[in-house]
Amino acid sequence: QVQLVESGGGLVQAGGSLRLSCAASGRTFSSYFMGWFRQAPGKEREFVAAISWSGGDTYHADSVKGRFTISRDNAKNTVYLQMNSLNAEDTAVYYCAARRGYSSTYYNPNGYDYWGQGTQVTVSS
Repeated sequence: QVQLVESGGGLVQAGGSLRLSCAASGRTFSSYFMGWFRQAPGKEREFVAAISWSGGDTYHADSVKGRFTISRDNAKNTVYLQMNSLNAEDTAVYYCAARRGYSSTYYNPNGYDYWGQGTQVTVSS
């Protein structure tokens, strides 16, 4: 069992930056493949970024490549999402998720076993 708690969301002006954190409980955090997803009002939950258990492999959605960076610190049981050059289209609730192993469909939210409660990110233009 893994419990996930996101933090770091808020209101930011377009062009600004935020860093989201996801703190995980449990001693097996380092064995989980982690992902960030987001959901805007009236839209489906969409993949943002994912990272392997070691942090050696990362994956980013095309819409955020070059602007967002996922990372993790297994000693702190925490995964991060550094978000730069934010724009209004990035406004959404951001969720952290964990799955037990890698899959080529890491971008599919249905494959994740645990979810956080979400943190709101609002970008004003």
